[in-house]
Amino acid sequence: MMRRLSPVGLDFAESAPLRMVFAAGLSAPPEAVYAALADDVGSWCAWFTGVSRITPTDEGKGRAVRLTGGTRFRESVMAAERPEHYAYRVDETNAPGLRALLEDWRLAQGPGGGTLVRWTFAADGPAPFRTVMQLGRPMLGRAFRDSMRQLDRRLVTV
Repeated sequence: MMRRLSPVGLDFAESAPLRMVFAAGLSAPPEAVYAALADDVGSWCAWFTGVSRITPTDEGKGRAVRLTGGTRFRESVMAAERPEHYAYRVDETNAPGLRALLEDWRLAQGPGGGTLVRWTFAADGPAPFRTVMQLGRPMLGRAFRDSMRQLDRRLVTV
């Protein structure tokens, strides 16, 4: 059963009780990385570990996401500033314990025309949820790094 989460703003990326920030360098340029994040939403399942289906909703202002294992999210796009900032908030989910979730992607020009990607996973939930998420931080970091390698390979061969 889907339930509504707190409608946090972009500032939640800096103020959330649980913040995890991951970074990676890609050889693809920022415009290509941004396009994969924001424009080609349906392709996420081909490169982002754990995403089994994702579709844009509300004429691109939202997203419907299903993760491997059955977790579902309905999201609102909070920032779409080409080519450096893309963020979305989870509005509804079937994930237990979650009170609020915002994911914030920042892209910057990297060396040699590549992209420096910084992903902030900002969440709130009761203490047991936060503890479990902190224990899962290495797995989330690995999923991010693997996903960025997959995305970079995909963009370089396109």
